[in-house]
Amino acid sequence: MLLKDHFDTFARYNAWANARLYSAVSELGEADYRADRGAFFRSIHGTLNHLLATDRIWLQRFTGVGDAPDRLDAILFERFDELRRARDQEDRRISAYVLSLDEAALDGVITYQRVSSPEVKTQAVGPGLAHWFNHQTHHRAQVHAMLTGLAGKAPALDLLVYQRMWAEGLT
Repeated sequence: MLLKDHFDTFARYNAWANARLYSAVSELGEADYRADRGAFFRSIHGTLNHLLATDRIWLQRFTGVGDAPDRLDAILFERFDELRRARDQEDRRISAYVLSLDEAALDGVITYQRVSSPEVKTQAVGPGLAHWFNHQTHHRAQVHAMLTGLAGKAPALDLLVYQRMWAEGLT
């Protein structure tokens, strides 16, 4: 498998997992959605906003295009329905960007200033994408755990589940 195929899979998986998670979260009441659950970004609302914020930050780093918040804890959208629409749009942007890359682009580098400090960093694109997708999975897992605690269940988000569904044409 080429590295390109690997990242294409993760771009599609990311959108699939987010859609499943947002669908489950949409069933929660407002109080549960916003309640502090002891996660790093406190609530499901805070964590989902963090993920959108960091996705915009990383996509701007990779492409030089788009607005990027200047805080990792930015609340980009107060209303869940607006956040969900923005999430869907961002996942389409992420997929379009990743699917447009070729193997040579994955060997490139980006230079950017960190959000949380004035340091300038140079990052190889391939490992940067690996971090980006891993970060998304990490925080989706936090939301998944909070959702499980609140609702007693949460959708399967395993990569293997996605891969099997993809192979059967069910995604």
